[in-house]
Amino acid sequence: MNFRSPKRDFAARPSTAETWVREADAPHPNTADVPAYTARLTIDITPELRGRIKIAAFQRGATVADMLRELLTREFPPPSGDPS
Repeated sequence: MNFRSPKRDFAARPSTAETWVREADAPHPNTADVPAYTARLTIDITPELRGRIKIAAFQRGATVADMLRELLTREFPPPSGDPS
């Protein structure tokens, strides 16, 4: 007969509602340099171009998203006088 190990929860329940609310306000350690708000942009490209972009990102040691964000920021700078 097979015995199953005790069920493990995916996430532990907070001890109190106050703890749960406070935890939501704490920044996640992996998102220190990510802007508070981002918007998704979808474009259609050929499979060949997608492949070239992925290869370039790999060769540069970057993600495709980071590389394209840099490209778009460089190509479309904020208007003069705009702090962002």
